[in-house]
Amino acid sequence: MTELSHLRLDRPSDGVALLTLDHPDRRNAMSDEMTASWVAAVDELAADRSVRVVVVTGAGTAFCSGGDTGWIASEPDASVDHLRTRMMAFYRAWLSIRRLEVPTIAAVNGAAIGAGLCLALACDLRYAARGAKLGAPFVKLGMHPGMAGTHLLPGVVGEAHARDLLLTGRIVDADEALRLGLVSRVHEPGTFLDEVLDTAAGIAATAPIASRLTKLALADGGHRDLESGLQWEAMAQPITLATEDLQEGIRAAREKRPPVFTGR
Repeated sequence: MTELSHLRLDRPSDGVALLTLDHPDRRNAMSDEMTASWVAAVDELAADRSVRVVVVTGAGTAFCSGGDTGWIASEPDASVDHLRTRMMAFYRAWLSIRRLEVPTIAAVNGAAIGAGLCLALACDLRYAARGAKLGAPFVKLGMHPGMAGTHLLPGVVGEAHARDLLLTGRIVDADEALRLGLVSRVHEPGTFLDEVLDTAAGIAATAPIASRLTKLALADGGHRDLESGLQWEAMAQPITLATEDLQEGIRAAREKRPPVFTGR
């Protein structure tokens, strides 16, 4: 593994990978160094078949304060084409987490703002610490939303709430985020990461083939219509029925014990 800058990769338990954005002095803004490290870490995780779930969190008091826009201010004469090329590379780098076939969890320990919120939206699940602030105040900075915010946010909270958040640029706290469906659970700060990692360990203990196929079935809002869903399930469910893990799951249920799934 290459040396990571402004990012840590840990393995807190079997099958669980923990990515920590680690530049607390800048509220984990997405620096060039962090961006390069993120791409390298995601590449490593994508190639590691022992990984069953990935958790993303932030060091210090913030999850991620968004893109490091200092370079935009430092290039007032940059052409639109130059800025577009740079932004596309930035978007694709951070959204690379969506390539992973295993479930991903954003552990929003503190502020998730702008592109930082988009990173959380790019994950499959979002849990927040009470007191965390979330929002996409792009218009308040004079810019259009980026990093797929206009696609991801409606998919998570619905069109009406997405319009409210994107057009007002307002920031919501964790409890309102829960009511909007922006996060699925809110935990107390003192036990937050431990509780998220317990949830991650539970996901890692499920059958990995079934888990990956379920994630793929739900990608980008799921199937186009009922028939598409049925056609997918009629192929994907038999794949899992033919696995050793299915037999182990049935045995474990009969023996009233936790199953031990191997991914075969």
